Amino acid sequence: MPAIPLLALLAPPIPGFAADTAGARWPQFRGPDAGGVDTTAALPVAWDLGTGDHVRWKVEIPGLAHSSPIVWGDRIYVTTAVRPGTEELKIGLYGDIEPVVDKEPQQWRLLALDLATGRRLWETNALDAVPRVQRHPKSTHCNSTPATDGTHIVAMFGSEGLYCFDTVGRPRWKRDFGKLDSGYYEVPSAQWGFASSPVVRDGRVYVLADVQKGSFVAALDAEDGHTLWSTERRDVPTWGTPALVKSENRLQVVVNGWHHTGGYDAATGRELWRLDGGGDIPVPTPIHANGLLYLTSAHGKSRPMRAIRPSAQGDITPPDVGATNASIVWAHARQGDYMQTPIVVGTNLWGCLDNGVLTCFDAATGKIRYGERLVNGGQGFTASPVSDGRHLYCTSENGDVYVVDAKPEFKVVATNRLGESCLASPAIAGGRLLFRTRGHLVAVAE
Repeated sequence: MPAIPLLALLAPPIPGFAADTAGARWPQFRGPDAGGVDTTAALPVAWDLGTGDHVRWKVEIPGLAHSSPIVWGDRIYVTTAVRPGTEELKIGLYGDIEPVVDKEPQQWRLLALDLATGRRLWETNALDAVPRVQRHPKSTHCNSTPATDGTHIVAMFGSEGLYCFDTVGRPRWKRDFGKLDSGYYEVPSAQWGFASSPVVRDGRVYVLADVQKGSFVAALDAEDGHTLWSTERRDVPTWGTPALVKSENRLQVVVNGWHHTGGYDAATGRELWRLDGGGDIPVPTPIHANGLLYLTSAHGKSRPMRAIRPSAQGDITPPDVGATNASIVWAHARQGDYMQTPIVVGTNLWGCLDNGVLTCFDAATGKIRYGERLVNGGQGFTASPVSDGRHLYCTSENGDVYVVDAKPEFKVVATNRLGESCLASPAIAGGRLLFRTRGHLVAVAE
């Protein structure tokens, strides 16, 4: 495996603006517990890439990828897939499911950057190969966000394998799970690309692979990658990340699905509960807040938004997708999200549709506070929102960031332009808001 880290000297920190990076943590997709919230510092409402106002730095990132940046201390880690020339990326609202065939070799890379300055510290080339599967025209060959516990950096490259590195970019181990074919279950030839991200916790790496054949959820040893447990799953392909939820004196792995949303014992992989029904292209990641699990999916007949008790046991499937029971606290049959993972701030839950309709729910009861459009048509939304506890940051595929009051009354307080398409969910760490655009990583801060 070609994997030679390219080390660079650490750049001097920006005066007066580096001390807060030591304890910065955004270790996985959507940060701690996939919640998407970091309230440690107020983030800017407005910024300007042209004038540099509130822009700390902007650096070029090679390749094409929708994986999000992660942060541990003063380091940012980001993955990418690089090939010669410019790759096609078709954004917007459309129904074309014909995959893009990439026959050229690609390089799957892991990069480390300094959080204070954006300076590249090292770069590791994990693999040179022709992709084993095709991708959706809006997708990439590097959709999965890496994860770290400060010692291990784990990157999932889909059919190209799961890779573990140390903090200076040296490879530690690799697992090859074979061809992971994620695509539309009704049109098997429509390969769309893998997207579920790994999670690292307590010396274990948790992975979910819902694909056309051979689906599983598993826990691996973070030291050497050997399988601790693996549980077979039978569902259509999904693209969400597993969520680790600690409650009721148990740690469970919660996964989204169509026929098999559910929870698994994190120690053994034993199924704890299951739920059938919902949207038939599940993308959002489960989240846990205020003592409840929030799950959503869309496409097909249903697009539910549901709140579930983490103490659920057995089959909790109701007779109707919008019904409740002892385990399902509240449910809406047609108010869920297709692409974006929801977010909870305080007592409110927000979900955003791919057409930019933002809905605010009472997180405890499911009562709808409002449903409003961020923009009047013409833009798609894929990146999941994040928050500093004061505002929501909702990013369109065009690269327009809508800053919304994190209150039960709808108010867009600012709109900011990133200047490039953006489908990766942002990260928050060390008082910085990090956007991964089509070709750059951008840091904004007060």
